Amino acid sequence: MYLLTLGLNHATAPLDVRERVAFPGDGLRAAMTDMRSSLRELVPESAILSTCNRTEIYCATREPVHAPAALADWLSERRGLASAQLSSHLYSLPDGEAVRHTFRVAAGLDSMVIGEPQILGQMKEAVRIAGEAGSLGTHLHQLFQRSFAVAKEVRSTTEIGAHSVSMAAAAVRLSRRIFEDLREANVLFVGAGEMIELVATHFAAQHPRRIVIANRTLERGEKLAQRFNAETIRLADLPDALERFDVVVSCTASTLPIIGLGMVERATRARKRRPIFMVDLAVPRDIEQEVARLDDVFLYTVDDLGALVQSGTESRRAAVAQAEAIIETRVDSFMQWLSTRQMVPMIRQLHARGEALKSTELDRARRMLARGDDPAVVLEALAHGLTSKFLHGPTTLLQRGHEDRDALARLLDHLLPDSPGAQGNASPDATAGQTSARGGQKSGQ
Repeated sequence: MYLLTLGLNHATAPLDVRERVAFPGDGLRAAMTDMRSSLRELVPESAILSTCNRTEIYCATREPVHAPAALADWLSERRGLASAQLSSHLYSLPDGEAVRHTFRVAAGLDSMVIGEPQILGQMKEAVRIAGEAGSLGTHLHQLFQRSFAVAKEVRSTTEIGAHSVSMAAAAVRLSRRIFEDLREANVLFVGAGEMIELVATHFAAQHPRRIVIANRTLERGEKLAQRFNAETIRLADLPDALERFDVVVSCTASTLPIIGLGMVERATRARKRRPIFMVDLAVPRDIEQEVARLDDVFLYTVDDLGALVQSGTESRRAAVAQAEAIIETRVDSFMQWLSTRQMVPMIRQLHARGEALKSTELDRARRMLARGDDPAVVLEALAHGLTSKFLHGPTTLLQRGHEDRDALARLLDHLLPDSPGAQGNASPDATAGQTSARGGQKSGQ
């Protein structure tokens, strides 16, 4: 079985491509079900990670040559994109590269914000959904469990997360360019997920005049609002309420924009040129991109924030190098495990052949005992039969003049260790000759 990762991320695809390929909300479950039914024979193990910065398919396959094209075709068809539109943004990582990439993603080294912790929770959720779909097997289960362990080790032994400038902190910094004192600002959060919770935590620390959470279901919005002494409104009330807010941060799982150009135009007219600072952290986007062209509206996307936070990565170069070293060590360990797993069928076959030889010789010994042969003779015949069959293959290779005879001799030293009572270290040739002689003598008896 071979491992493979195919996908795109913030480094290979712009936002308008990523949002078309993303599987937000329950779309991920439907996609897993569809991929499972469509490609199960080709990729018996699979999982999909879809965030604002990446959509990646992790899988185990017996056909590493054909799997990448099939996965790319499935992704193109599923998202309604021509293959040519998608192919230039995709990367396909086999075996060790796939393992290294997975470890780096889990540890936050492949993120737009180096060291950000949200990706680990998103990866765990992707694994949970894949498990519910029945698409996790031994190889992917082991890969992800080791990824989580690597992420924990990196965070506990390096400073990768220290001094990091998160998307949430970057949003606060940008808002201060528009509103010098956020204590006078009314802040609206659209959505009630993990990212909104993180951003709300940063804004709440600035003690804004008012915090409101708009969500499709009031119950979830109210649960989050209790943490920040905030109010809640229904998402359906947003068009009439938008004009009352100076800062708007949106991150939902909607597949279509929920804040349109017309809605924002009406709000800006009612605000009489007072600016609105807007942050769209959703992929696909929650706010129509045409909104950015409006006067007095300052709209930033997840990519805009990502560019801002890059300035905070210089101080973490040493931590990144240390984290990369940890990951390389863990990749080697995993590849050794994978190599061992790939030998399991051969080991099982070897044991099966050994059991077959044993069964044959035992049957012959039982027949000899049944007809009254001397037990000592039966034991000698049993031992000779097993030994002859065991040595037949190596003896044949040596007698044929194997092309790398010295390497074969060294291998046989490991396969055929001296018995406790053996004198000296007999060479494989001598052993073979003695065996042949004993075999000839026995045959003449």
